[in-house]
Amino acid sequence: MLSVSVFRNAAVMSVRRTAVLSTVARRAYTTGKEETPKETKEEAKVEVELSEDVKKILAEKDKKISELQDAYLRCLADQENVRERSRKEIASTKEFAIQKFAKDLLDTVDILNMALTAVPDELREKSSSSELVKDAEKVFDQLTNLYTGVSMTETELVRALKRHGVERDNPEGDAFDPNKHQALFQAPMPGKEAGTIFAVQKMGYTLKGRVLRPAQVGVVADSQ
Repeated sequence: MLSVSVFRNAAVMSVRRTAVLSTVARRAYTTGKEETPKETKEEAKVEVELSEDVKKILAEKDKKISELQDAYLRCLADQENVRERSRKEIASTKEFAIQKFAKDLLDTVDILNMALTAVPDELREKSSSSELVKDAEKVFDQLTNLYTGVSMTETELVRALKRHGVERDNPEGDAFDPNKHQALFQAPMPGKEAGTIFAVQKMGYTLKGRVLRPAQVGVVADSQ
């Protein structure tokens, strides 16, 4: 960083140069001849040192230099503060990037818990279910409640994923696309065109149009 003395010396040289030129011009005009450089420099030096106007100009320049240095330091401090805040915001954004996504899944977790709670304790183990085999209607009701709860969980989870740009892809009946599907097996199927997907083991998912997970499928093989 430039010190005050450097700026002050530059200002002094500027003032002295101006004084020398003005002195030469004034004496050349009054006497009609130029003075020697030595005499001109000595007289200009004396005039600069004794001039109150020069001292005032230098004082003003020193003040301006000090103000500029102060403003420069403040600017550096402000920039460092901005960088520090930016680093903290970036770190916080990375840490809590999935906050909204996780919050949307909370309802799904609650519904899944309700579905599991719908099954009574005596039906959760095979050893204890033998006594309830006679009561088929009660068992049927419990299974119905379990299916309903799990079905609601799946629906809510798919909705939560869709809100974040994740779409489900069920390609059954479509032509096989290696960029979107993963073939697990092939089998000849009468009446179906070769290369057509006839079974879906796992559905595929896309994120804003990009394949997140390819669908795992079975493909119709060529009968020949």
